[in-house]
Amino acid sequence: MVLNLTPDYHEAERKYRQASTTDEKLAALEEMLRTIPKHKSSEKKQSDLKRKIKELKEDVQRPAKKGATLDPYHIPSQGAGQVLLFGLPNSGKSSIVGRLTKAPVKITEFPFGTPLPVPGMAFHEDVPIELVDLPPVTPEHIPGGMINALRNGQVVAVVVDLAASSVLEDVDTLLNILTEKEITTFAGMDDDEEEMAIGPRSLIVCTKADLPGASDNLAVLKELRPAEPVMLPVSSVTGEGLVEMMCRMFTMLDSIRVYSKEPGKPADKSKPFILPAGSTVEELARSIHKDLADKLRFARVWGDHIFAGQQVQGRHVLHDRDIVELHE
Repeated sequence: MVLNLTPDYHEAERKYRQASTTDEKLAALEEMLRTIPKHKSSEKKQSDLKRKIKELKEDVQRPAKKGATLDPYHIPSQGAGQVLLFGLPNSGKSSIVGRLTKAPVKITEFPFGTPLPVPGMAFHEDVPIELVDLPPVTPEHIPGGMINALRNGQVVAVVVDLAASSVLEDVDTLLNILTEKEITTFAGMDDDEEEMAIGPRSLIVCTKADLPGASDNLAVLKELRPAEPVMLPVSSVTGEGLVEMMCRMFTMLDSIRVYSKEPGKPADKSKPFILPAGSTVEELARSIHKDLADKLRFARVWGDHIFAGQQVQGRHVLHDRDIVELHE
């Protein structure tokens, strides 16, 4: 049964997905619980929200242990958002991060070459996206800190070696680990299921696509696992598929880029403003400076969804690549 979620609920969910702190996530989840329609078909969703709220409140209220070290898995999101690379030993995670970022990853032929998370900034066109190379996991061991990071993540990239004869089993192993740890990811679900999900989005990144046997293995994966998240073949050696991968990640992060423009001057495209999808002109102004939002009279916008230079008010919803000229 369709939940018929309200606009207020969807707005709270958008804030939750874009939140970078525990307090922001908690406030958004509480608003989601307040605005969700209360009927039988939403009972599971309500239960999931209450569980998530309880977990976050426990994290906030838990006193820090004397002499405790910082959690290496707590990495504040930067850029348009954060993508966690999750995989078995020697799956090719570090090679992806090493090719696309300046992060000091260790690319080794032996397993467990990444003992701690390594973040690095990659780009989809002119949009920065943070990739985090997580330590490899096995069915027998996944660090507790990683579990929390995955539960609270924005996008999880499940990374597998496409040239390995065990690739089908590897996909099942990784997805089973997420299921056993109650880490709910969603992608490839039907609309009703996706409406009920509050976990990170996910995709499967199939590395080493340039090696013999990779294309045959991909065909088998798609045939035998058609309901799984989208599968993208990539190669850190040739660069195959990496542009499409970054594009897909940007879409999953629910962000847009917006360019500013001063009256009588060309748009400044040197550094776009990154905003949550669905943001308004007023929210753009507030992200620049609170006083600017308070003094805003109107704006002119150029883009694919509007007449060039059309005058709009603060509540106008922006789209990716819009050019905005703010007027006080």
